Amino acid sequence: MARIEVKVIQVLRDNYVFLLNHRASGSSAIVDPGIAGPIVTKLDQLGWRVRKILCTHHHADQIGGNLDIKRSFHCEVVGPRAEAPRIPGITVEVGEGDKVSLGDAEATILDLPGHTAGGIGYWFKDSGVLFCGDVLYPMGCGRLFEGSAEQMWQSLLKIRALPPDTKVYCAHEYAERNYKFARGLDRENAALKTRGESFRSLLQAGSIGVPFTLGDELATNPFFRSDDPIFQRQLGMAGKSPVDVFAELRRRRDET
Repeated sequence: MARIEVKVIQVLRDNYVFLLNHRASGSSAIVDPGIAGPIVTKLDQLGWRVRKILCTHHHADQIGGNLDIKRSFHCEVVGPRAEAPRIPGITVEVGEGDKVSLGDAEATILDLPGHTAGGIGYWFKDSGVLFCGDVLYPMGCGRLFEGSAEQMWQSLLKIRALPPDTKVYCAHEYAERNYKFARGLDRENAALKTRGESFRSLLQAGSIGVPFTLGDELATNPFFRSDDPIFQRQLGMAGKSPVDVFAELRRRRDET
């Protein structure tokens, strides 16, 4: 089974960048390099040779280091076909169902619009990991900067259908703020309380909030529960469409 090793770098204010390594082939990749300097320094320390940059969407804090890293390592830049003109240095355009390889480890591309119009995710099935950019966070999801509530809900459903033991790597650390919002909606949810307190302890100890498992999201992420009749009643939205419930949740979160 093809496995990849993942190392996490924190950059800018609250961004996560991911360094992937396929030991058997000596091939490495970078996911969402918002800035080049600390990434190149870490790669030099590790002795990893970068073959690919994997971009989830076009926002500057995900692609700001593309050109400098491409010049340094002469690597490919992989990015969403729907946003190709906005991805600096792009050499490989991908979309739903396409495959991207790192050695013999293979990622399936998932189209995940909503946060942006053409964002994507990289799902390494054999390694059980998903790189989703700004679509899903612990107990939260991304803002709708370009896409619609319908698009984002469908993207979340696509992620929700993956195996529950999938390890999710998101692009920002928003866990504590998301927990505060989710807790205000669902105070009787014991799993949510336990998970939120666990995250608080983790972050206060100077650790990081990724990866997290998809299974933990199913019971604690309010956005995933937009089609749950019990949760809809708690919100005073019984019988509403999941898209309408999701849109209302996103509106409330935007105001916090």
